Amino acid sequence: MASSLTCTGVVWALLSFLCAASSCIGFFMPYWLLGSQMGKPVSFGTFRRCSYPIRDETRGGTIMLEQCGRYASFQGIPSLEWRICTVVTGTGCGLLLLVALTAIMGCCVTDLISRTIGRVAGGIQFVGVSHCEERSL
Repeated sequence: MASSLTCTGVVWALLSFLCAASSCIGFFMPYWLLGSQMGKPVSFGTFRRCSYPIRDETRGGTIMLEQCGRYASFQGIPSLEWRICTVVTGTGCGLLLLVALTAIMGCCVTDLISRTIGRVAGGIQFVGVSHCEERSL
């Protein structure tokens, strides 16, 4: 199998894939913030939540629903900041995944990635990482 990458490029491709995968997993997991509410452990991320309060129409009170789920709609995300974070982080993860998969294909296909394309891919990764880093600040 021919490759358009040097040995350093192959290491870059593998590390890119691992970083993109871990960023995407972190984005989809609802464990960004942990706490407790009404005596139950709760957690949530940008668009998923676990153990959240719901209105019980039969008893007329609030109960804790002990399951994980996503928000019913984009507008269901609690605040504008969390919506922005969801879009920015999702965009960053998408960019990282795009470059990582292209780099992995470059390990298998001759002349797929030139020096210029490698530099552009590195720039795209920089933008993707800076988008993902905004969520940690």
